[in-house]
Amino acid sequence: MSERKKKGAAPGDFAVNRKAFHDYAVLEKIECGIELSGTEVKVVRHGEASLSGSYAAVLGGQLYVEQMHIPVYTFGNRFNHAPLQRRRLLVHRKEIAALRLKSEAKGLTLIPLRLYLKRGYIKLELGVCRGKALHDKRDALKKKALRRDMERGYV
Repeated sequence: MSERKKKGAAPGDFAVNRKAFHDYAVLEKIECGIELSGTEVKVVRHGEASLSGSYAAVLGGQLYVEQMHIPVYTFGNRFNHAPLQRRRLLVHRKEIAALRLKSEAKGLTLIPLRLYLKRGYIKLELGVCRGKALHDKRDALKKKALRRDMERGYV
């Protein structure tokens, strides 16, 4: 099985939402299980899933992730999955109630941060995030460039 190297991903990570760390300030992180079909698991383990543009929402007492792109499995048959379908997240009922209150608070949203493997199960790290203002994004980019220059020895 060929493992594709993702930029900025740890060895056990299948997908990382790097743009979320640029666009949002992550206030809290929660580990969730995710309900996947067989072909989805094969594609995720191959490293082809994408979290960019995805978000989570509480609908009818359940927690779901929306707009998470898992491409169609090439060797799948008629039971293959839809790439952008809604996928259920597995968390305790009390955690769902707490996340519902946080997501309804002004300016907070639930953003998937990374997909990874833990003891043979695929997990999703969900972040309770607040959107950054434009000047905050610029400051973060300046700090990142300065840190990179210091590591290279230019400064």
